[in-house]
Amino acid sequence: MPQSQRDVRNRIGAVKNIQKITRAMEMVAAARLRRAEQRIEALRPYANAIRRMTRQAAEAAGTVPRLPILQEHDQVNRVGLLLIAGDRGLAGAFNSNIVRAGVAAGRAHESDGHTPVYFASGRRPATSLTFRGLNIADSFTGFTDRPAYADARRIAERLMAAYIDEDVDRVEIFYNGYISPVAQEVRRETLLPLQQASVLEEESDEEAQDGGDERRGDRRSEPRAEVEYEPGPEEILKRLVPDYVEISIYRALLESTASEHGARMTAMRNASDNAKDLIQNLTLEMNRARQAEITQEILEVVAGAEGLSG
Repeated sequence: MPQSQRDVRNRIGAVKNIQKITRAMEMVAAARLRRAEQRIEALRPYANAIRRMTRQAAEAAGTVPRLPILQEHDQVNRVGLLLIAGDRGLAGAFNSNIVRAGVAAGRAHESDGHTPVYFASGRRPATSLTFRGLNIADSFTGFTDRPAYADARRIAERLMAAYIDEDVDRVEIFYNGYISPVAQEVRRETLLPLQQASVLEEESDEEAQDGGDERRGDRRSEPRAEVEYEPGPEEILKRLVPDYVEISIYRALLESTASEHGARMTAMRNASDNAKDLIQNLTLEMNRARQAEITQEILEVVAGAEGLSG
């Protein structure tokens, strides 16, 4: 049934109001994204230094000190999965990608005979896991727009306690790594035990650049200078591991926050563009309706004139 001019005009007004909201949300997300990028840039050198120091101390120690947090469990029966996403929606597939990756990993662990134990940072992953009928060991919400180091420490203490108490035998984290405002990637990292953590993997180019000019180019293959530790690599490793866990989670939180703002900015921009296209289509429809009404009135006038003349 054709719509009247009033109906189409009302729809155009409603779409314009929505467009104003999406444009405002896009600008807010863009401003928050810039601040999040600055926080990531400021943290990366420190985070890379902690990773490098932990790796070097582990290499120097040779054998891992006999501390519960540093001991690899004999069997892996329960795997802790920390899903880091946002408290709010309207960010495209930002939240659903993390939930989908975490649930898929949990099913893979179940097929291997392991029991997944879910932890959630953000209301969206917590509610999604609950909706899917999955039990959540613990959730952390209310800070995803601007996470503080205290939030990362609270999560790290909970995960380390679960590992020490043998509630979990391994800890993995899932988060959106920030690449650009229009590109984010789901990252999966092993946090504990230290023997399987990414901190002991080969040094990345980013870490190598932060290590100084002497490690760039061909010099990277030169032998490293021997480092003497005081009070000793074992004692230093005991102190570094909790810091490594905290800083790894904090970095993941910051990366996730920047990714969320970038995803929301992109989603709101797309929504604004779609609203613009819809307004143009509705305007054409309104013009056609007005033209049809004018044509109908002309036909009625002509018919009336012919009736009088007859």
